[in-house]
Amino acid sequence: MIITITPNPSLDRSFELERLSRGGINRATADRVDPGGKGVNVSRALNAAGHRTTAVLPLGGFSGMLLSELLSRQGIEVASVSVHGDTRINVSVVETNGALTKINAPGPELTADESDALLHTVRDLIGPDTDWLACCGSLPRGLAPEWYADLVARVHDGGARIALDTSGSALLAALTARPDVVKPNREELAEAVGRPLATIGDAVDAAAELRRLGAQQVLASLGADGMLLVAEEGSWYGSAPVALVRSDVGAGDASLAGFLGAGGAGPKALAAAVAHGAAAVKLPGSAIPTPADLDPAGVTVTADIPLDWPLGGRNGRPTADRRSGTFHIPTPERIGECHD
Repeated sequence: MIITITPNPSLDRSFELERLSRGGINRATADRVDPGGKGVNVSRALNAAGHRTTAVLPLGGFSGMLLSELLSRQGIEVASVSVHGDTRINVSVVETNGALTKINAPGPELTADESDALLHTVRDLIGPDTDWLACCGSLPRGLAPEWYADLVARVHDGGARIALDTSGSALLAALTARPDVVKPNREELAEAVGRPLATIGDAVDAAAELRRLGAQQVLASLGADGMLLVAEEGSWYGSAPVALVRSDVGAGDASLAGFLGAGGAGPKALAAAVAHGAAAVKLPGSAIPTPADLDPAGVTVTADIPLDWPLGGRNGRPTADRRSGTFHIPTPERIGECHD
């Protein structure tokens, strides 16, 4: 069982169109509504892969009811906490050239009682069959930056493993509680260490710094430049070719689901994370990949990390155009040749 908690969930409305015209009338070629929020997406990806999962959510208003209904239709168990404010609605616009425009609403402000109810709901769900608790996303108004730290400390006392996917002060505060894995993207990793990251080696050093601050593992998403896993047992770099990026909304969440579903440690779990992320960016909106969408044979993982390769596809390192997403990788070892 993997429990996810999303303190600021959303309905994700996405539109696909040929070209966005600012100030004009835009006609979409396709649109969809999906349950949204990082933890929600992790639960959706886990459920699609056949893993048992429960999503803990603060829900309010019509949008909250619709979010719960959409998850229930997908067979995902929801443990909800009623809040006074309306669950937010986020909007994404995807152009045919790959450009993505996102508008994220702030969401409701939670009261102290609603905050406590969320914490108690999670603690009540934790049991002997709980493999992971995934704490995901930004904190809504009303929750202090230390909220995740408090949650991680309480749940660790019960023996459950913790995955944390957040950023800024909430991430830094929670590191002292020693989460089992944190999953920043490149920008969040740079923000956490307070310096820009120009190369893969810079990202490895930054991940090692987060480990010194308390993270037991760092699963870092570098977007089109692949993924890193830095842990006590070793460090690995993973990548996969993507012919066409349709939408990267929820791709990092799908990666975390793949990682946790594959055990949450070592290069094989990193390979699963890369496969899920690569599959997710080929799908529209925040659609979640199924096992049929995955291409494990296309994933490359190596312990021989190319530390000097610049991030951003420059100077001969693996290139990835935003429109094509295609990687050009030298020949690092395949996952089957890696050792846990």
